[in-house]
Amino acid sequence: MDHDADTASAHDGRDETPLERLDRNWDELLQELRVVQTGVQILAGFLLTLPFQQRFTQIEDLNRVVFLGAFALAVVATAFLVAPVSAHRLLFRKGEKAALVDLANRCARVGLVALALAVSAVAFVIFDVVTDTPVALAAAGAALVLFTINWLVLPLGILRRDKG
Repeated sequence: MDHDADTASAHDGRDETPLERLDRNWDELLQELRVVQTGVQILAGFLLTLPFQQRFTQIEDLNRVVFLGAFALAVVATAFLVAPVSAHRLLFRKGEKAALVDLANRCARVGLVALALAVSAVAFVIFDVVTDTPVALAAAGAALVLFTINWLVLPLGILRRDKG
């Protein structure tokens, strides 16, 4: 179990039992996953169509490699972001809610990292095809910085502010 989340929930003023807290945490995770699953599925679907476009054969080898990396990362993101649903089906009514919430949390984190890397790789390919490699590197780097700030630095800053 993610003890930090459990401790935070225990001190957030809610009057709930441990099982009610797990149910709430599970529901919140599912809502978050619903949002991100749609995006990653659209990305993966878009990437699936590109190799079948006539102009795809004209891209440089570097872009082909980065594209394949982006597609692989989109597959990884999809697998991890959908894994909690499969785990829920297997663990449903088995008394493993705490393990399920912990697994779903870990899967969501891995899936989000894979998604950020996939989108950044796609940014590289698109900017490299439209402009040139230095601009593509800057675009991919900017995308990674954007994801890092919004998905990691800002939330951790809130935690640090609230603890200080």
